[in-house]
Amino acid sequence: MLSSFICSLFFLTQFRLPFSLSQYCLTKFLCCGSSRNSNHIIKMAMWVFGYGSLIWKAGFNYDDRLVGFIKDYRRVFYQGSTDHRGTPEYPGRTVTLEPAPGEVCWGAAYKISKEEDKEAAITYLEVREKQYDKKAYVDLFTDPLATTPAISGVMVYIASPDKKLNPNYLGPASIEDIAKQIVRAEGPSGPNREYLFQLEKALLQIGEL
Repeated sequence: MLSSFICSLFFLTQFRLPFSLSQYCLTKFLCCGSSRNSNHIIKMAMWVFGYGSLIWKAGFNYDDRLVGFIKDYRRVFYQGSTDHRGTPEYPGRTVTLEPAPGEVCWGAAYKISKEEDKEAAITYLEVREKQYDKKAYVDLFTDPLATTPAISGVMVYIASPDKKLNPNYLGPASIEDIAKQIVRAEGPSGPNREYLFQLEKALLQIGEL
């Protein structure tokens, strides 16, 4: 059984998508930030990027979902989870992002337009992602050949390696040790191994587009 976890971990840490998503009509996704005309303030959509469980379970109302990637980050199983996929006594491991010049991280971005949906989403995410101590605003790309992002200012939650701000950070370990930890850990949201396999399934589905 452990070998299947190691295979999945290897796949997820090496995951790349060679295909282009340029067939998407991007014009409806280009609203972000806010602008003003002569009569009204036009409030634009909020975008949230998910690279872990948000890919398959948003948990909030949204208007559109766009598959894409962010640049110069990679997905790593370095964050300890004591509230979802583990306990304080035996934390699970979930993914976070770390800077990686030249690399990309694929995931899903969610567009939220209504003000009440934005407020509800932020309230929900601040609880769900409470162990992720940093928010960044990034460019989202959908075509690997593009030099201009499809969306700018996309919000993403990151668990930083700063142990003072993020005491649950576990950091690097061998793929075998990470697999053993995931096999054993379980928390209020379910077994850590379920998180691993759901993430693998979600990324495979992205690759089948």
